[in-house]
Amino acid sequence: MSDPHEIVVIGAGAAGATTAESLRRQGYDGRLTLVGAEPHLPYDRPPLSKQILTGRWEPDRVRLRAPEVYERLAIDLRLGSPVTGLDRTGRTVHLADGTRLHTDAVVVATGVRPRRLPRTDHPGRSEPPAGVHVLRTLDDALALREALRAGPRMVVAGAGLLGAEAAVAARALGADVTLVSSAPVPLLGLLGPQAAGLVAATHRDLGLRVHQGRVTAVRAARDTVTGVQLADGGVLPADVVLVATGSVPNTEWLHGTGVPVGDGVVCDVLCAAEPGVWAAGDVANRPDPRTRRRRRLEHRTHATEQAMAVARNILAGGAARPFAPLRSFWTDQHDLKIQVFGDLTGTDRCHILQGTPSERQFTAVYYAGERVLGAVAVNMPREALRLRVAVESGELPTTDHPADPTPAGATEG
Repeated sequence: MSDPHEIVVIGAGAAGATTAESLRRQGYDGRLTLVGAEPHLPYDRPPLSKQILTGRWEPDRVRLRAPEVYERLAIDLRLGSPVTGLDRTGRTVHLADGTRLHTDAVVVATGVRPRRLPRTDHPGRSEPPAGVHVLRTLDDALALREALRAGPRMVVAGAGLLGAEAAVAARALGADVTLVSSAPVPLLGLLGPQAAGLVAATHRDLGLRVHQGRVTAVRAARDTVTGVQLADGGVLPADVVLVATGSVPNTEWLHGTGVPVGDGVVCDVLCAAEPGVWAAGDVANRPDPRTRRRRRLEHRTHATEQAMAVARNILAGGAARPFAPLRSFWTDQHDLKIQVFGDLTGTDRCHILQGTPSERQFTAVYYAGERVLGAVAVNMPREALRLRVAVESGELPTTDHPADPTPAGATEG
């Protein structure tokens, strides 16, 4: 519908909140409702594994906007009541508290939830034992922070961005931390060997152990965690376990509605799933014109960019434009600020532009043949825009720095 009078945005994370705000700022003056499963005002998730977990920030600081902003923009906030269904024929969204919201257009921004691990003591029981945590919500972060106060033995199952960041934060709080990684060098495929090598060295300097393997279950006694079970039969003891083994899109409520679902909400290059149904953020599974494959991206920058594109396309009607952003993300690992542009998967060589890894600050571009596919900046945030332009254009910035002969070796993604 090119001229909707009522829009419901489902999911009050960064993607949902940005969609609602962008609709207003782009001139939409109809009824606008933002639905959130959590009771909190929309907030930013990246600080949860860093500033919130370490206690450097208090919860109010992660709010995306003050309450009065939503009032000023006439955004009707419905918080603390998850969505349960969608009646496309009747154009209504159903909430857990019994509310029915009429709508002409729906934006699905329900995000993802963490995967869980089974228990060795009760294989069929879904409730985790005491001491097992996930890290997705503000409440998750506060609960884990409290559990880390006593400096316990902690195992982090999963060495992606979230697991690695949380492991560093837990170590800063005095926990005895083991990070379980399926790869010998965590984050190699995401960051490239130079930056990943710096992260590995930082982990060693912090006294953070990395154990290569895969966690298959949590072990418990008297409903309290005692450790984790590894795929090779080994056991790692633990007082606290953080499960960071991936995520599952929140799409169950869409089953039977006719909205296509498959590893998220399946949408097109405009971010439309069906007439009147759009998707944004972590839950959106869209074709990527740059890589020619479908994928979901769980990155904060991507959520914001896609949300703005969805708002624009809802209001544009026949003038809607494809959403084709450059993948970008960042991670903080102790004193390392790492920014990545593009995709390092399949690259075969790297060229250092500025600085050196030994100086703990550098910029680099990554190639597949003669094509620039990605770039990395470590502790050089001012150069980030220059790098992004280089990847988008496929042209190497002018530099006198000699090429790094080391193959990129980035084979993961």
